[in-house]
Amino acid sequence: MKNFTLLFTLLLNSLVFSQSTATYTIVFESFWETPAADPVNGISTIAMPDSPHWSPLAIATHKTVNSILEMNTMASTGIENIAETGSTSAFESEVTANADADKFVIGSGLGAAQGTISQNIDISEAYPLVSLATMIAPSPDWFIAVNSENLRSGNNAVNNGWKASYTIDVFPYDAGTEDGSGYSISNPATNPQGVISSLSNMSPFDGTNSSMSHRIGTVTFNYESSTLSNEDTEPLEKVTLFPNPAQDNVTIANIQNLQLNSIEIYNILGEMVKVIQVEAGINSINIDLKTLNKGIYLFQLKHFNGISKTQKLVIQ
Repeated sequence: MKNFTLLFTLLLNSLVFSQSTATYTIVFESFWETPAADPVNGISTIAMPDSPHWSPLAIATHKTVNSILEMNTMASTGIENIAETGSTSAFESEVTANADADKFVIGSGLGAAQGTISQNIDISEAYPLVSLATMIAPSPDWFIAVNSENLRSGNNAVNNGWKASYTIDVFPYDAGTEDGSGYSISNPATNPQGVISSLSNMSPFDGTNSSMSHRIGTVTFNYESSTLSNEDTEPLEKVTLFPNPAQDNVTIANIQNLQLNSIEIYNILGEMVKVIQVEAGINSINIDLKTLNKGIYLFQLKHFNGISKTQKLVIQ
């Protein structure tokens, strides 16, 4: 009961939820080297190729897990091109055409086996997931990737809900599109096409101890700043709910051109008791309250872009 009452109080005291954006610096650091040259991080059990390098770092932000990149499935043309040649144009087209995605940013490449690639990016709360990829070059179809990393912390009291700076390990992958076991390009296509699979503990990335999965680098998400904007919530302030208190029916008016998704109704325990899907283009909605008991309820109006407004209603 205490948790439900707390939820009710929080909703009541926060009638409008604003959208937040954050700026991060994403830093990829490569440790690609042989164990002989780098006993701590060395991962390549065969000699390094001539002119080892990394392709431009392709970064996308999106809102649904696996909507841009998914392991253990066939690579898209965009991921295939990054893994085989380092080209990012097809991947950019895929991200741009994907309604689930928001930003696409191309960072620099790295003209050596070891070093860092750094790229700033602005991220919206509505699209808090980050996926990225860069080619291990030269190679048949090997690359590193981060899939659907969520930068939201869930704690709005700190950094407006964004995670503080942190680092994750990254590992080599095979795109499953081109044959070859060494550092070479222009190999025969894999037929039939395979799936994206891990190269950890597989040649040439066994590391110094085959029982361990050796990282080939790290990706650090450096939190820089964030903002909380009320601009998008202003149209919701014009919405009216009447009569209040109510008995059998209540009307929600001034919703035209607001692109509302739904209206959710919660009781005093924080339980959702009714949900109404909103049709586009209508001016008002009349809601039948006869199935609800007398008491205090919260009506939460949910906008298509993730913001919402919560209004208290008393049913007599």
